[in-house]
Amino acid sequence: MPTVTTPETDRVSDQRIDRVVPLTTPALLHHELPLDDGLASAVLADRRAVGRVLDRADDRLLVVVGPCSVHDPAAALDYAHRLRAAADRLADDLLVVMRVYFEKPRSTVGWKGLINDPGLDGSGDVNTGLRKARTLLLDVLRLGLPVGCEFLDPITPQYIADTVGWGAIGARTVESQVHRQLASGLSMPIGMKNRPDGSISTAVDAIRAAGVPHVFPGIDVSGTPAIMHTRGNADGHLVLRGGGGRPNYDAASVAGALDLLRAAGLPERVVIDASHANSGKDHRNQPVVAADVAAQLATGQRGIVGVMLESFLLPGRQDLDPTRELTYGQSVTDACIGWDTTEEVLSHLAAAVRTRRRTPAP
Repeated sequence: MPTVTTPETDRVSDQRIDRVVPLTTPALLHHELPLDDGLASAVLADRRAVGRVLDRADDRLLVVVGPCSVHDPAAALDYAHRLRAAADRLADDLLVVMRVYFEKPRSTVGWKGLINDPGLDGSGDVNTGLRKARTLLLDVLRLGLPVGCEFLDPITPQYIADTVGWGAIGARTVESQVHRQLASGLSMPIGMKNRPDGSISTAVDAIRAAGVPHVFPGIDVSGTPAIMHTRGNADGHLVLRGGGGRPNYDAASVAGALDLLRAAGLPERVVIDASHANSGKDHRNQPVVAADVAAQLATGQRGIVGVMLESFLLPGRQDLDPTRELTYGQSVTDACIGWDTTEEVLSHLAAAVRTRRRTPAP
């Protein structure tokens, strides 16, 4: 057989790409799984409600609570039903947003989340992952719960951001120009987490950067490469999650963070993440963190506008093990507090909000 020659130009590209699979477009996914007018109105109302809490026009406490990551949409929806009942019961004091995270940044390797790997087996069926993610988001919205997501891949928002009431840029990406630009164009309030080493100034810089217009390459809803011109996001805020082996939820750390925001000319508001380094990566410490935050609220501290909790049906975590069946309702990433503890923590925070209303600011 004659020898087939490959042009030199073909040999300089994609040498480490095994295969390329077509990706569905955002427009097609939206057509298959539409956000109807009623749900769109609900999302807009959710975003306004979060913004009012951030601006302290509403004196409730924002609580973003849910699994570390979604690996089982059925269990997540089961959780959402329970959370809706609790949210209704505590609605006078708490604005509850369900944490519905589909993308997981990894320090080295590991499961990257439902969008990237819905089969939990490394098969990388992203098209199925996007459909499962959007389906769950719509289901949670139909229950009347706002949803919160971390945005990791800069393409993903075109597929799901129309459903999201509150968003986050994580500790590992808060220094990334790509993610700061992305946040500047997202339509919902965005929390910026401090870096894993504990640096708060980096997150403050991210809030400032996201607050102004940017121009960057991206994709539009049809999936076409496009140049995005953003307006800037005025609803950026700081999320304290601890770091560098130290927590930063205590009163002194909160005061220091508020001072940094004031010096930067930014609104003085923080959300406390009760998990991650603030809990010493031990889910059993999340109620301890929440209790400390509640005590600060009860003294009249109004700079704390929200709390984040990692919570699921069952406490703890489990490994992804192909040789055994997974335990229903238990996290496969970070360990979470269980439902019973979650209800107790939410009630404690609500009581603290009621006390704060009667207490002058310190």
